[in-house]
Amino acid sequence: MSSRLKDVAALAGVSIRTVSNVVSGAGPVAEATRARVQAALDELGYRPNLAARNLRAGRTGLIGLVIPELHSPYFGELAGLIVEAARQRSWTVAIDQTYGDGEAERRLLEGTGGRVVDGLVISPWSLRPEELTARARDLPLVLLGEQPAPGLADRVAVDSVLAADEATTHLLRTGRRRIAAIGPQPHLHNGTARQRLEGHLRALRRAGLEPEEALRRPVRSLHRRDGAEAMTALLDSGARPDAVFAFSDELALGALHVAHERGLRVPEDLSLVGFDGIEDGRYAHPPLTTVVPDKKQIAERALQCLADRIHGPASQVPPLDVVVPHRLEVRGSTCPVRDV
Repeated sequence: MSSRLKDVAALAGVSIRTVSNVVSGAGPVAEATRARVQAALDELGYRPNLAARNLRAGRTGLIGLVIPELHSPYFGELAGLIVEAARQRSWTVAIDQTYGDGEAERRLLEGTGGRVVDGLVISPWSLRPEELTARARDLPLVLLGEQPAPGLADRVAVDSVLAADEATTHLLRTGRRRIAAIGPQPHLHNGTARQRLEGHLRALRRAGLEPEEALRRPVRSLHRRDGAEAMTALLDSGARPDAVFAFSDELALGALHVAHERGLRVPEDLSLVGFDGIEDGRYAHPPLTTVVPDKKQIAERALQCLADRIHGPASQVPPLDVVVPHRLEVRGSTCPVRDV
């Protein structure tokens, strides 16, 4: 005979409602209680009848994830973490990519009008806030990244201004003074590059340095090729930085490649800091100093926001602006910190 919710509740020493919240992902449950309930679910081999449950609730058990690039190491890792977090809620994830194209983002956002999915997590690069928030009125929606959503949609992001400030400050503390920024993207509306540039410039000005326009290199995308092209342009221009803050690890790896080709020693001649904490950076030569967002928490907090919208009275809950932690992981691409 198959186990029932009340059997799990009795074994875990909690209410049937608490077990239901753990199984469905609805409502907050303390981590220790969730672990105890999960252990009871595993011991009894409880398997919910998802089809029946979703039919009764008018839901499909399917959520959407829209990201710019599946081949990006950062978004690939994040997508895997979101799938894992969704599995804990017995959800299935449908994933699509937009390459940051506004029309593709709009099509995928508006294509959910038939409510095939119960909710949507999207990392937009090109759509304006008003286009995103209009959709949040009739579909549970969570935004990832720095795209502003003033009071109209849940958003989960790192503090890119603070993180960029910390990365640049680290370079300043190693004695660097000509710090280039590779990564501004004036053609996008997502705010990521703008905020990272803001934090970078803030750190320079606090150190009494006047930012040089020649040391800022915009890019079309955040890939290795773009980083290599930007680094080549910097060196050919005669601007000659003694350090680079790249707005993504892929950009930093491209810049590192060019530095090696030009005979520059890293970190002695040129220090490099990236952003994203991708695995490739750990195995670069030298290993890349990088800002590491808590990607696991991004995934978990995004799906908790989505669950609260799907299962709760969304109209009565103000949209959340969730900031997740980050850390600066210092590796071989920057000199040891010293007082200056």
